[in-house]
Amino acid sequence: MKPTIRDVAKKANVSVSTVSRVINQKGYVHEETKVLVNKIIAELGFIPNQLARSLTNRSSKIIGVIVPHIGPSFYGELLEGIESQASAYGYKIMFCHTQDDPDRELEYLKFFEQYNIEGLIIASNFSNRDKLQELNIPVVTVDHILDENIPSITSDNVKGGTLAAKKLISTGCKTILVFRGPSFLLTTMERTIGFLNELKTHQLYADIFDFDLINPDVKLMEEVLRNNPNVDGIFAFSDTLALTALHILQKLGKKVPADVQIIGYDNTPYSKWVTPAITTVHQSVNFMGKQSFISLTRLIRGVELDSLHDIIDVKLIERETTKS
Repeated sequence: MKPTIRDVAKKANVSVSTVSRVINQKGYVHEETKVLVNKIIAELGFIPNQLARSLTNRSSKIIGVIVPHIGPSFYGELLEGIESQASAYGYKIMFCHTQDDPDRELEYLKFFEQYNIEGLIIASNFSNRDKLQELNIPVVTVDHILDENIPSITSDNVKGGTLAAKKLISTGCKTILVFRGPSFLLTTMERTIGFLNELKTHQLYADIFDFDLINPDVKLMEEVLRNNPNVDGIFAFSDTLALTALHILQKLGKKVPADVQIIGYDNTPYSKWVTPAITTVHQSVNFMGKQSFISLTRLIRGVELDSLHDIIDVKLIERETTKS
């Protein structure tokens, strides 16, 4: 059982109001008493609930959102979807980015606990899964499946990979490269399965290279492309990777799509504004954000979900980096 403010007051032999003044740093408290109270707070592992005083007998109407990065593309659009839906329901979101750091995850879990959040949406490859149960709140994951028992919202990544393969095959590609994200990600594995399975049916194969989806190693990609002069098709697992490949190919004097065709992923806004515009697999990131919030609020209300793992459809958006 978690220690309470009364437990701290009892062990320090002071009143609850004195402990409250120490926590809030308001009002006079003797210096020795401050030291004693803070020592006991640390010993008991007491976490002050910052909202309990103003939210007694009321819900906080706050949910937490964890993402690995913040940017204008996938995660920016995801957060926008979550926030817009939360606003419609009278909720506020408290979001943080962990940079895939397990220690930062733990820090934010403690922070969320202080603020009495009602539920949590996780859009990262979360490391501290065992700690989630201690929060004792509903959790929904987006773009990841952390556990079979934790509800998730993902897009149909296997289909996305299949659609990309079908397009490159139908336009005559034979020597194909895959520029994907980290291999441990579920999305990476699923897109790879869909893509390679489709190639296999046509007795084709692809060489695979792992990159950071957001900040790829440009020098490494250029080296790969220089060492594969006969490449005629590239499937990139993000529009950032596709755009990077496009720039390098142009630098190397290759014509896109005449010499090399490229397919990206996500259908981010800039994919249609570059020249040539990037053919890409569209996944409804904003809708995934909205749906994750809707699923979470149902869990908060105690409503059973129709499906524990929702899979959102994808489609291929054909533009100028592939042949007609």
